[in-house]
Amino acid sequence: MSLRHSYTLLAPLYDVIVGRASINARRASLAALPVDDHQRILLSGVGTGLDLPLLPPCHAYVGLDLTRAMLDRALRRSDKLDIVWLQGDSQRLPFRDAVFDHAVLHLILAVVPDSVRALREAARVVKPGGTLCILDKFLRRGQRAFLRRLLNPLARRVATRTDVIFEDVLGQVPGLKVESDEQAAFGGWFRRIRLVRV
Repeated sequence: MSLRHSYTLLAPLYDVIVGRASINARRASLAALPVDDHQRILLSGVGTGLDLPLLPPCHAYVGLDLTRAMLDRALRRSDKLDIVWLQGDSQRLPFRDAVFDHAVLHLILAVVPDSVRALREAARVVKPGGTLCILDKFLRRGQRAFLRRLLNPLARRVATRTDVIFEDVLGQVPGLKVESDEQAAFGGWFRRIRLVRV
């Protein structure tokens, strides 16, 4: 099943499955965004817009998602934000280099088929000194995580991968420095990571 097809089918259920469970981790991740000046921020893989009510209203946002069904749901949450909507692929962003001050990648790097390409693209479109706020389910190098590895063959066909090792992804994307890396939810299944483009 293609990612576009899976998330079109999941769109009506997504908020019920993910919303309440991720709100605190989302809020903590987005608290890293500045709140005192006007900047351009990319929401790569914006989904149904669960982040939107938590975003500072002073910025200009671009919300990008692969599926129209997810974007249609996100539109309902955007009435107080300066936001442009775009259907597109996080692995092939349709923007010039260094056009955003920050990027938010919540629950997207372990979803797309090529995590390295998606992170590389986000880094490309962020200005030097800008940040990437990441929230997702990642393994650490050497972590056994038997259940997660067991679930991965099925989970990756339906919605997401559970075996992505963030350090392996980051190691293939030059020009990024880890500013923070914290456990976010579910006993370490999820991590909240902040990167700086150097």
